[in-house]
Amino acid sequence: MSYEKVVTLYDSADHAEAARINLEKAGFSASDISVVGKRDLADDVVALREPGLWHRLFGRDIAEYEARVYGKTVEGGGAVLTLRVPDTELRRAMGILNQHHIVDVQRRAIESGFASSGVATTASTVPVPVKPLTTDIDKEQVLRLAEEQLEVGKRLVTDGTTRIRRFVVEKPVEAKVTLHEEHLEIVRRAAATPASLKDIEWGDDKTIEFVDSHEEPVLTKSVHIAEEVQIGRKKSDRVETVHDTVRRQDVQVERTSTAAHR
Repeated sequence: MSYEKVVTLYDSADHAEAARINLEKAGFSASDISVVGKRDLADDVVALREPGLWHRLFGRDIAEYEARVYGKTVEGGGAVLTLRVPDTELRRAMGILNQHHIVDVQRRAIESGFASSGVATTASTVPVPVKPLTTDIDKEQVLRLAEEQLEVGKRLVTDGTTRIRRFVVEKPVEAKVTLHEEHLEIVRRAAATPASLKDIEWGDDKTIEFVDSHEEPVLTKSVHIAEEVQIGRKKSDRVETVHDTVRRQDVQVERTSTAAHR
């Protein structure tokens, strides 16, 4: 698969940013999209107008008048959006970019007097694609590759609540006890040997008292510890294997013959 690097120019940084957002929504990778403005390139206005700056960024395929248009537009608050796109996705990407007021660089160059009217112009909504794989960038490029690492943490999860309640129940019981009773018993009988008359008392009346008694059960209760319920925590550890996936970035190097772009 071969790739193209599309360079588009905008009079407004907001238009470039909107184009970037729509490209990402359409599935184009954010790492393949770059938006640069004045503050990203140089604070020196003269440097923005120098073709060498744009040649270093986008290669020698950019004509001098195009570089001057880039410089003047960015100096005025515009921005440049670059997109690295497979050639099979170029048409779809161009359809998105064309919706955001792309500057026709060649026509702008003629209008600004940077190029003669004899320069062939393209449609105002078609950006100039620049080959991405053979750019003449002086400084070293660094492509950072990210990798995810699985980190396993722990959190406490409540399985439920165990409630232990002590309460009182009653049950009927019985016991046998022997009770003693004493009552007065009166028995009249004939005297076997009559007493002599001299033993008879005719004086005052005489009263004899006897106390009747009986036993009745008296209930008392005593308390003793019949059983103990021990409450504590049983602790244990277990090893569980968790499964997930992690992502990592890699690179694929594809070489394209120079003759293929001619």
